[in-house]
Amino acid sequence: MASFGHVAVGMALGRLGAGEASSRRVGAAMVGLSALAMLPDADVIAFVLRIPYAATWGHRGASHSLFLAAGVALAVAAGTRLARGPAVKAGLLTLAAVGSHGLLDAMTTGGLGAALLWPLEDTRYFLPLRPIPVAPIGAGMLSARGLYVVTVELLLFLPFWAYALWPRRRAARTAQG
Repeated sequence: MASFGHVAVGMALGRLGAGEASSRRVGAAMVGLSALAMLPDADVIAFVLRIPYAATWGHRGASHSLFLAAGVALAVAAGTRLARGPAVKAGLLTLAAVGSHGLLDAMTTGGLGAALLWPLEDTRYFLPLRPIPVAPIGAGMLSARGLYVVTVELLLFLPFWAYALWPRRRAARTAQG
C-alpha cells in the first residue's frame, strides 16, 4: 500500500474516538491514530539492515501481526490509565488502528502477504478480497505505477477521508439572559 489508506483509517478512528471534543483534541487524536496505523511499516528499516523481506522481522512480517497490535494497544491503554484517561477506549482505538495495517496489507495484489498470526506461525497471508494494488518500494513510487497506486488508494479510502475531514456541526449555543 502507498500508506494513504492507513492514514485515512487512523484519521477516521481519531474522529470517531474524539467525538465532540474540541477541534484541537480531534486533530490530535487523528494525528496520533494515523501514526499508530502507520507503525507496522517501521519495519522498512529491515531493508537498510539487509534483513530479507521473507524473514520474520522483514517487511510485512512480525510487525504486521495482530499479536503486536494487541501489545501496542495494551501499552497505550496502560499509559492512558496512568494519565487518568479513558484506557479501554484508547486501547480499542489503538488495536483497530495498528491491527488494520496488517489486514489492509493482506488485501494488496502483491508482495508476500502479512504475518497476521505471528508468533503462532510465520505464514504470510493474503485475504480473499484483494482490491488494493501493491505499491512500488522506494523511488518506484515516483513512477506511473506509483501514481496509479496512489490514485486507486485515494479512491478506495475516500469514505474514510470524507468521514474524518467532513466539517463538524457546532453545538447550538443557548442564549443567556
